[in-house]
Amino acid sequence: MAKKFSELRQQMSPEAQARAEVQAQAMLAEMPLNELRQARGLSQKMLADVLRVQQPSIAKMERRTDMYLSTLRSHIEAMGGQLEIVARFPDGAVKINNFADLSGKAVA
Repeated sequence: MAKKFSELRQQMSPEAQARAEVQAQAMLAEMPLNELRQARGLSQKMLADVLRVQQPSIAKMERRTDMYLSTLRSHIEAMGGQLEIVARFPDGAVKINNFADLSGKAVA
């Protein structure tokens, strides 16, 4: 008989639980668009309806490795998020803020 995850987790040491939590947060901090959409509880059809495109367009966009920032921004905003562009250097990170959306306001 299968055990519940909560039962297995209770059997783990506090250190192992902490390590698992750190790994889970790292996995959630970085993911492809299709996994992000699924994690937000959205189907391709639902997202397509918000963006006023056909579902195959969403599938195609999620497979792309290169796209316009405006396309990515609209995809993220349709999921309820906000796109930020950050350049990371060995001595720190800089948020890039000179990208404008169609309304003319700056988008970072």
